[in-house]
Amino acid sequence: MKTKLATLLLCLFVFTTKGQTPSKMKSPILMEGSANEVGLSPQRLAKIDAMLKETVESGKLPGAVALIARHGKIVFHKAYGMAENEQKRAMEKNTIFRIASQTKAITSTAVMMLWEEGKFKLDDPISKYIPEFGKAQILATFNEADATYTTQPAKDQITIRDLITHTSGIGYGVIDGDERFKKIYAKAGITDLFTTENISIEESVKKLAKLPLHHNPGDQFTYSEGLDVLGYFIEVVSGMPFDQFLRQRIFDPLGMEDTWFYLPENKHDRLVTVQHKIDGKWEKYPVTFYDTDYPIKGAKRFFSGGAGLSSTAKDYATFLQMYLNNGELNGTRILSRTTVQSIMGNQTGGKFTEGTKHYGLAFGVVTPQGQDAGGEGSTGTFDWGGYFNTQYFADPEEKVIGILMKQTQGQVDDETGWKFRQMVFTTIDD
Repeated sequence: MKTKLATLLLCLFVFTTKGQTPSKMKSPILMEGSANEVGLSPQRLAKIDAMLKETVESGKLPGAVALIARHGKIVFHKAYGMAENEQKRAMEKNTIFRIASQTKAITSTAVMMLWEEGKFKLDDPISKYIPEFGKAQILATFNEADATYTTQPAKDQITIRDLITHTSGIGYGVIDGDERFKKIYAKAGITDLFTTENISIEESVKKLAKLPLHHNPGDQFTYSEGLDVLGYFIEVVSGMPFDQFLRQRIFDPLGMEDTWFYLPENKHDRLVTVQHKIDGKWEKYPVTFYDTDYPIKGAKRFFSGGAGLSSTAKDYATFLQMYLNNGELNGTRILSRTTVQSIMGNQTGGKFTEGTKHYGLAFGVVTPQGQDAGGEGSTGTFDWGGYFNTQYFADPEEKVIGILMKQTQGQVDDETGWKFRQMVFTTIDD
């Protein structure tokens, strides 16, 4: 008896130290099902299929993967066109995409898992954990000639909540909307988004900590590298490398075997090519400030919490299904239902897109006005997208997930994003 009890306690210790706990709830893993059994119209799903097929066949997109699920059943999962046009490599349902900013929700989830363990308060200053942030400074003057500047003290310090809600005042370097910050970040050698270079997030974040802010922390919504800061913060608080934390605490428990910062060699041939259109033909996007092959080459040390992951439509749908289940999947609890409620709450007031959406602790969330405007889903539908033309949404009221994965850069004559979302909700037939 004592031996059995000791074994049980050991198992519970191992389970809980990995961050997830067993739940009395046991929602099934995502499985294939029929449209009729989950209350969706097969005929209306066929219209979505025709729309996506026509877009690819007309040359407006090189290829895409679409997934629709309801009540935990995948009822639409199709691949279109080419993953690589020049080599005639067809798109497959399990093709792996660079999900870029879709990484942010996963990083935010990891932050909230540690918050649940009482490791910190959301309104703690980040300098408590990363001292290099010290006292926040706001940009005062800027010299265009040499990118030098002066600063003035901020009235508040950056908090963890500021970082997770994009209200910290930190910028986004090469994609920043303010040319001054593009130049400041470039001069400081900040690594934005993704890289093949031999640099860690710790090194990049500590450089970032010395730079001026757009505005006083908490005052405005400014899309930023705050989630990269939080990737390093997770390392500090957990004592684990960020990539290993995500693997042990989220990906393995949820069965997300195709979600990685850097793909194992046996998955390299499933990575889609980023393409752009030149003289009417889809070609591989060239090396610019980054190499699009970053998931499979280079130093593989930069674990960007804001943009670094690659994944499949099914893996990301699995992550979203956990949220639709209020933090649980297949008997494993990743987050408490009460934590999910806070994550979906309005954390930014009117600082985000006022009216149709608010921003929570991981997602943009549809408001009643957004629901009534049409095409966005029910109140509470949460969403985001990625730099390479990927998108997702999940509706907690209708239990619907929609994912559309594409991989393009440059000018694209593509209306599938709004059409797909709008048409998904018209398929509901119960």
